[in-house]
Amino acid sequence: MDFWILAFRIAFLSETTTGILGNVSLIFYYLVIYCRKCILKPTDLILMHLLIANALIIISDGVPQTMAAFGFKHFLDDFGCKLLLYLQGIGRSMSIGTTCLLSVFQGLTISPKKFCWKNHKVKIEKNIGYYIFLLWIMYIFINFMHFLYIIANTYTSNVTRKWDFEYCHSIVSGEIGGSLYTALVVYPEVFFSVLMTWSNGSMIVILYRHKQRVKHIRSTHGSIRNNPESRVTQNILILVSTFLAFYTLSSILRGYIALLYNQNWWLTNFRALTSLCFPSFVPFLLLYHYSCFLHDKE
Repeated sequence: MDFWILAFRIAFLSETTTGILGNVSLIFYYLVIYCRKCILKPTDLILMHLLIANALIIISDGVPQTMAAFGFKHFLDDFGCKLLLYLQGIGRSMSIGTTCLLSVFQGLTISPKKFCWKNHKVKIEKNIGYYIFLLWIMYIFINFMHFLYIIANTYTSNVTRKWDFEYCHSIVSGEIGGSLYTALVVYPEVFFSVLMTWSNGSMIVILYRHKQRVKHIRSTHGSIRNNPESRVTQNILILVSTFLAFYTLSSILRGYIALLYNQNWWLTNFRALTSLCFPSFVPFLLLYHYSCFLHDKE
């Protein structure tokens, strides 16, 4: 057990440290670009807000989990615990919302002109900042409603369980609270996941057809450099697919833990690690794959 406690400590510390440094560094990078050019490309703007959401997840979840792993147990009161859960909810919701927006926008960008929604691409591109702003407002409001409901039920007898998050305790409200959370948070997240899967599948089909069309040109004129738009699309596909993989695993673990009557130490810590994987490593995924960091060199 001592070995696994040490392993979890190293894992939490590594994810939290790299996540904070990576996300904050790239947020600063985008701010510098914005100050120099007074404008960001739609994909860059979406990615900046994705990084902000990821940083919020790491600060509200990764930092207290790391402190708890190193022995600082239950250092928050009930209100502080609920506030952290509220911030985690906003960060998680914004992470899936901005990732979905990125996937759908890139799918519209590369879709053939014959598709009717291609005509809306310019309009969406101009209003992308408003859509992101609406996502923030929507999720702040939705999570705040659930936050207020949990606080109100703290002082009633409508209590089913008491969750131990290592760094604090939180009382879980009854069936109405679970139904409210499912309707306002879970269903929209499922919808965004399906939308991302559909968008990813569409982009894969479009890229495959494009590759088949240029085969003859490559054989006739020799080696031709890849289309920058295709490379960006491939990188976004990697990003979104990585998100869906970690999000699905985290959601399965969350659901399984919720069904358990007694909490399991291994599952609780492993769930926390998987929840932090995407927010912590996405900056390095972007640095390695996403071509926006090479624009100044090309």
